[in-house]
Formats: sequence, structure tokens, C-alpha cells
Amino acid sequence: MHVKITHRSFVSYIDRTREYYVAQGYGKPYAWARHQDAPFTPLPKPLAECRVGLVTTSSLWQGQEVVDGVLRGAKQVYSAPTDPLPERLFTDDLSWDKESTHTDDVPSFLPIPQLRHFASQGRIGSLAPRFHGVPTDYSQRRTIETDAPEILARLHEDQVDVALLIPL
Repeated sequence: MHVKITHRSFVSYIDRTREYYVAQGYGKPYAWARHQDAPFTPLPKPLAECRVGLVTTSSLWQGQEVVDGVLRGAKQVYSAPTDPLPERLFTDDLSWDKESTHTDDVPSFLPIPQLRHFASQGRIGSLAPRFHGVPTDYSQRRTIETDAPEILARLHEDQVDVALLIPL
């Protein structure tokens, strides 16, 4: 018996994003951020001695008004304690495949329990006392000039050595 194996061809994220951007009525094509001179830096000490912070694009769930899948109201940088683990975070306003997956299991995308476990094993020094959220925004200027400096300041307040960025 001969079985023909077929596979799904890839989906170009860049092409899909451009098409989505045009369909939303934006006059100019989406301009991808490029940072050829990103200042990557080695860790200042072994990971087993580092405090790890978390930055997510999900929002705190506070009974927000959602209209047509879009979160209404101001989206702004926030911080919340890592203990206790949040029961729910809001992600429905973000673009992800909601038919194939879900975000009901917070530790699957905000690994607070896993990092606590790694700290108890000595694999990391500690988990920061807070995690931080930054809104998904299509304004590179706002991200660079407002949100990123605010997140960096909060990570410094928490004495974070290394941050995990968790976009949704």
C-alpha cells in the first residue's frame, strides 16, 4: 500500500501581518522594527545567582469591557505580585489562534511556578517579587519612548538581572 504524505506549507507571518495591516485600513504598510545594533550583554553573574523577572503583553483581568474582541479603555504598563499567581490574565484582545489554543492555564505562558521551582533547585537565584505587563501596541514610538523605559525602570526597582519577555 502506498501512502502519500502531504504536509501543510508554511504561513509567512510577515506577509500575513502586512495583509492584516492593510485590511485594517492603515495607509502605510507595517514597518517592522529593526535593531541592527542591539546591545546584547553577557549576564553579570551566573544564572544560579541571578534574579529573574517576567514581562508579558497580557493584561490584568479586572472585568474590562470588551467590544468585538477588543479591550476598551487605557492600556498601560502595570506591575503585579508574583505571589500569589494570578488566576487569570486577559489576552482576548491580542491576535493569536484562539481556535487551536487558549490562555486559561496561566502558568503555560507566565511561568511563575516553574521559576519558583528553579529557584528552589538553585538553577536561578530568585524570582522577582513582581511581574510586569506592557500593552501590545502598534506604535514603535510609544514602545521605545514610553513603555520600554518604564518597564526597564520597574525591572531595576526589583533588582532584576535577567528578564524573560513573553509576548502573546
